Amino acid sequence: MRIGLYPGTFDPVTLGHTDIIQRAMALVDRLVIGVAINRDKAPLFSLEERVAMVKAESEDILARTGGGEIVVHPFENLLIDCARDVGATIIVRGLRAVADFEYEFQMVGMNRAMDSSIETVFLMADARRQAIASKLVKEIARLGGDVSKFVPPPVCTALMRKYT
Repeated sequence: MRIGLYPGTFDPVTLGHTDIIQRAMALVDRLVIGVAINRDKAPLFSLEERVAMVKAESEDILARTGGGEIVVHPFENLLIDCARDVGATIIVRGLRAVADFEYEFQMVGMNRAMDSSIETVFLMADARRQAIASKLVKEIARLGGDVSKFVPPPVCTALMRKYT
């Protein structure tokens, strides 16, 4: 069984994330979505809220695509250790822009030095989704803007609750 790990903070999960999840499903038998506990980022949503949002969107993706397996897995350890813990041989990363690539390039080098048996696969975000970033979505929502073009409807509702 080919297992892939798609890690992120998903604060909140966006349509860019769901695009990568859906396309990653074509590459693996099981996709583990690693919801990172990153104390340096001070997320808007709690870990429980982020896990619930990712699970709901994953179920929706599975219902639309009709197959595969998605597991949502919170983690706080090193990414490479999380990949080992879940049995992943592939780490899936989404790229939006050149700035993403520079950071990801460094990360791949470090991960390969720690475990060369785990490959990293980059998926380019769909052209319609390349500008979407969770940080920007939160800022737009905080300032009263419409984020419905960037996040699934339940996430839009959750954002509105946080900022009203």
